[in-house]
Amino acid sequence: MKAIQQVAFGLESLTLSEIPTPVPAPNEVLVKIEAAALNYLDVALATGTYSKELPLPRIPTSDGAGVVAAIGDQVSKWKVGDRVAIHYNQLWQYGHATPDTNYVRTGVTTPGLLAEYAVVPEYALVRTPANLTSVEAATLPVAGVTAWTGLMSYAKIQAGQTVLVQGTGGVSLFALQIALAAGARVIATSSHPDKLKKLQALGAHEVIDYKQYPNWHEEVRRLTNGAGVNATLDIAGAATIVNSVKSVGFNGFVGLVGFIAGPQLPVDLFSVVGSYIRLQGYSVGSLQSFQELALAVEANDIHPVIDSVFPVSEAQEAFKYMGSSNYFGKVVIEMK
Repeated sequence: MKAIQQVAFGLESLTLSEIPTPVPAPNEVLVKIEAAALNYLDVALATGTYSKELPLPRIPTSDGAGVVAAIGDQVSKWKVGDRVAIHYNQLWQYGHATPDTNYVRTGVTTPGLLAEYAVVPEYALVRTPANLTSVEAATLPVAGVTAWTGLMSYAKIQAGQTVLVQGTGGVSLFALQIALAAGARVIATSSHPDKLKKLQALGAHEVIDYKQYPNWHEEVRRLTNGAGVNATLDIAGAATIVNSVKSVGFNGFVGLVGFIAGPQLPVDLFSVVGSYIRLQGYSVGSLQSFQELALAVEANDIHPVIDSVFPVSEAQEAFKYMGSSNYFGKVVIEMK
């Protein structure tokens, strides 16, 4: 089968190769991968920014969707021809995360999905929403589930509340779509005028240019009459956490989901303690959260925002583009 293999750290090492097609074990499913989506995590893994302890060569990417091509003789949940997306935290089925549930992560501790075929345990698959193509469904497992887990599982956003979304990457745009479907008011940030217009076109009620307002929490407070928002997902880390904390109101929620600008957090404890703010670090979500997201996507006819689709032969270019931060929405690689 064709697969992208990483033989060293650095995007230039990503090469299209021919390797043996995997064979499913008795409780595994062989999925013909039709599309794989990129996250910042994939770039960090490929460059060695995240860790240089990963065994090489490796197949990259954690997000993917396709069609069941074969099943092991003990598989009962799936049949050949089923359209599926692959779960990231494979052992995290429901409830709270534990050290054990974080042990198997698709594309990190297992081979990734940038290949024609992948073997996956039958319990680590979710049925693709009927309204989505595989290119669209490939964007759900990491970015979509991260947004859903933060807003719906942890923050428990309700109609009439206000959500702040930061930037125009996959997690933030999924958060915007999920919050709108839940009946929440959305304030969105970007530093590009054209992206601000696109955010408004997607339904954002208010937008903030964070270059014009470096202390953008002040503008968030103004737009909420001083109350602050009920929840936000912080996607950058060191550069944004202070503004994030000061943007949420009393009993507000800040999901810590990204480290683009660095992992060290200069947290304002006076704001956190004085306003009973909850800071929640987490990584993606459970299979139950993924299933809930898939049902919501289908029921509300939500379509992921996709910036661009690259053929697998241009995987290096796709990774470089993902690292540029110029995209609006998801970057997808199609396996054809």
